Amino acid sequence: QVQLVESGGGLVQAGGSLNLSCAASGSFFKIKAMGWYRQAPGKQRELVAIITRGGSTNYADSVKGRFTASRDNAKNTVSLQMNSLKPEDTAIYYCNCNVEGWSRATYDYWGQGTQVTVSS
Repeated sequence: QVQLVESGGGLVQAGGSLNLSCAASGSFFKIKAMGWYRQAPGKQRELVAIITRGGSTNYADSVKGRFTASRDNAKNTVSLQMNSLKPEDTAIYYCNCNVEGWSRATYDYWGQGTQVTVSS
């Protein structure tokens, strides 16, 4: 009932920037918290950033000061501005959202992922 589509990934050199975007569509009442996770080959999926509906953010220590999450509640989108990228940032990045449905129940959804590759 809810689809998340990520975009903006690609190949960049170390020190470069990328902006990821995630758009939510489908049937829901309201999106609550949204977040970005990433998964590198052979590793567990890890939290990158979380942003609440009110705009409060929390970041993984490894990306603090370099990544900035933002959201547009009217458009049901969340973005992740990634600056000063490092090779270790290479991973598939996934959008996540917690949704309040019309029944007032909450649901958790994941996007399909977008590849970010940072070369040295």
